[in-house]
Amino acid sequence: MTRQLHFNLFLHDTGHHEASWRLPESDPHANLSLAAHQHLAKVAEDAKFDSVFLADGPALFSEPGRRPSGKLEPTVLLAALAVTNSRIGLIATASTSYNDPYNLARRFASLDHLSGGRAGWNIVTTAGEAAARNFGLQDQPLHKSRYERADEFLEVATKLWDSWTDDAIIADKESGIHAVRDRVRAIGHQGTYFRVEGPLNVPRSPQAHPLLVQAGSSEDGKDFAARWAEAVFTAQPTLAESQAFYADLKRRVVAAGREPDQVVILPGIVPVIGDTEAEARELDAELERLIAPEHALAQLSTILRIDPERLKLDEPLPADLPDEDEIEGMKSRYTLIVNWGRRENLTVRQLIGKLGGGRGHRTFTGTPVQIADTIQQYFENGAADGFNIMPAVLPSGIEAFATKVVPILQERGLFRTEYTGSTLREHYGLPRPANQLELISQ
Repeated sequence: MTRQLHFNLFLHDTGHHEASWRLPESDPHANLSLAAHQHLAKVAEDAKFDSVFLADGPALFSEPGRRPSGKLEPTVLLAALAVTNSRIGLIATASTSYNDPYNLARRFASLDHLSGGRAGWNIVTTAGEAAARNFGLQDQPLHKSRYERADEFLEVATKLWDSWTDDAIIADKESGIHAVRDRVRAIGHQGTYFRVEGPLNVPRSPQAHPLLVQAGSSEDGKDFAARWAEAVFTAQPTLAESQAFYADLKRRVVAAGREPDQVVILPGIVPVIGDTEAEARELDAELERLIAPEHALAQLSTILRIDPERLKLDEPLPADLPDEDEIEGMKSRYTLIVNWGRRENLTVRQLIGKLGGGRGHRTFTGTPVQIADTIQQYFENGAADGFNIMPAVLPSGIEAFATKVVPILQERGLFRTEYTGSTLREHYGLPRPANQLELISQ
């Protein structure tokens, strides 16, 4: 089969641009609306996207004065979307730092059953002191320890998903046996962070394991992805940086003993689409005009770990910013922003304008053909297996992408015209995992 693109729609209330909620067309309450999310998922499903995705964290997403900041719990929302959308994959974010493996493994197995095999888990370790304080901690756990915990968390979760064999349930009414008891097994895990007996109280799901997704791009994050991830979301603002990340991660996957084509790499792209370049630039300029500098400065200072008063709108970033090694949260995003500002000699105002569109992801303003050309360039030149589509404005941005960009890529033979499978793993061309407990016992 000819290699084809994969597309994931990143659902984000009124759009990924900081000021999208201020446009006349935007519903400022879309973040809490089931109908709004159902519509977005349907548009993506009609366009034959692989999946939709919800970011999440156990703290306010942003300063409430800045933009819509409330979020519905993602597995609950995706369970509702599973009823109204029958083919598209459903990926939810959940933290390994502020959950326990048993409850989370059960939640995702349940979503996989309810959706007929369309669940995915975006695994995050959760940076930030606000989240830590919501769980009774004074400080966030160290970056390295968060990844050590995450590694053991995945070990436990995958064992729990495998604690039932595929043929455990026989539902034999004549004999009165519903499940063969020795095909439902304890896992007896005892480790540094967790002691879990098992088995899981949900049988093995249609996909066996939900699709495992990861988005950290620090050194620890890339090593973790090489061991566990099957799809990787990443933020890279240029083609060269995307190519370097792609090659580096694929090498790490091989070093971890896995096949490189079994990990799908999806850089984020924030398209601002117009029928003409002038129309696209006009929308982009309007969005930038609506950014509130005081909120943007506060957000940037939090990421950079400095006093906001040190950031002067019409001056470059301060020269004496911390080194990445001193940052315990969002290391890769910190480095991306600092390098971007210094490489292009941006003022803080200019950097805020660029970050307002996509928080460090590649932004592109242009016509449908120009956006299709950019996607094809990345795909055919070792930079991407597909894209995490992050429309600047919703719903209009995904509607334009689905009806104007996708048909161009389909005509070029780069994207499917129909679904060929029913599960999320089948959409991404990934195998159903073998049962590791069965393999150990053989």
